[in-house]
Amino acid sequence: MNEKAELLERFRRGPELIASLTTGAAGPELDWSPGEGHWSVRQIMCHLSDSEAAGTVRLRQVIAEDKPLIQWHDEKLWAVRTDYHRRKPSVALETFRRLRAENYDLLKELPDEAWPRVGVHAKTGEKTLLELVRMLTEQSEAYARQLRDVRAAYKVFRHQQLEAKGPNL
Repeated sequence: MNEKAELLERFRRGPELIASLTTGAAGPELDWSPGEGHWSVRQIMCHLSDSEAAGTVRLRQVIAEDKPLIQWHDEKLWAVRTDYHRRKPSVALETFRRLRAENYDLLKELPDEAWPRVGVHAKTGEKTLLELVRMLTEQSEAYARQLRDVRAAYKVFRHQQLEAKGPNL
């Protein structure tokens, strides 16, 4: 398998990875954060959904336009102003799955000459289509690790809470 094919397979599997790591997350666990500056399961899920939506536009711009300007978005403002704390993680996951599947279907059929096409990111400069796909792929993998860590930390937190309460007699 060549580099592009391997990348596309990792890209395609991103939602499966996220779904497997969020299975069973519910109730207070969805909104628990390990500390200031760390996102909860709900926030991570909403961010993945929004990032894939932004990525969908970016990918299409680079495919269809000549050196388009790729807008930067402030993830912290998106989290606050689009009510991450109230959105449903299950809906965010389904949006992420659907958009990623549509993006994969588009990308897998592109001719080789489409992959070096360039867009100009407002903050980081020129990015090829291949680099954008790699960024989206690595982002979902990084958030998968973060989800795993947040859920593990929550289990420790809950265990400590239960131990502090002592035995129920």
